[in-house]
Amino acid sequence: MDRNTLSSRLARIGDELPRLSNTLNAMAANTGSYGKNYEELSLDAARRAERIACSLRNLIYAADLVPKPVLMDAAAKIHGISIKHTQDCVEITLPGLMPKRNKRVNITFLTDPLYTMLEAYTKEYDLPHFKECVVCFSHVFDKNLSDRKVRDYDNLERKQLLDTVAGFLMTDDSGLFCDAYHTTEFGERDCTILTVMEKSRFPGWLKEREDREKSISDF
Repeated sequence: MDRNTLSSRLARIGDELPRLSNTLNAMAANTGSYGKNYEELSLDAARRAERIACSLRNLIYAADLVPKPVLMDAAAKIHGISIKHTQDCVEITLPGLMPKRNKRVNITFLTDPLYTMLEAYTKEYDLPHFKECVVCFSHVFDKNLSDRKVRDYDNLERKQLLDTVAGFLMTDDSGLFCDAYHTTEFGERDCTILTVMEKSRFPGWLKEREDREKSISDF
């Protein structure tokens, strides 16, 4: 990459930083009420942060500074993505909550490191491969924050995430092979837990979730 191109890309990234800072300051001024204005500000901050992260990654790729798998492995650790499995169930914990479905939202900042982590995990462990399964999205909200943060499941972006996971765990993620379920609960921090399991495992999994304190479900 030539110096002018590098300087131009760095300048564009630099321009985003004060804008993100201004949005965060505006959010801080609106913490007394989690209304429409706060929601719009938080979405704007998330988009700007994602744009900065993805732009920096692309800059590193273009300059051939660090191999993509190495960078994505580091990103997965920073995000706190974790995977665990049993013979009939795989559970993936992701940072934060799924963004609202919006053409301007790009979640490759999350799906790229998830792909790399799944790829590395499958080399170390024999994960189950599901022909027919249930996919459960557990949306965990910080119990110390207002319950007005709880959102409508229909408006959440999840296709890219499911496409990434399906490539490693499923025959197909269409409705012919895969049932989807959503649940909301409160925990120590915001996160999303994606669980893929055999259909026979689902009733027991659901009972375990219903028995947890401070758990609410749309079942």
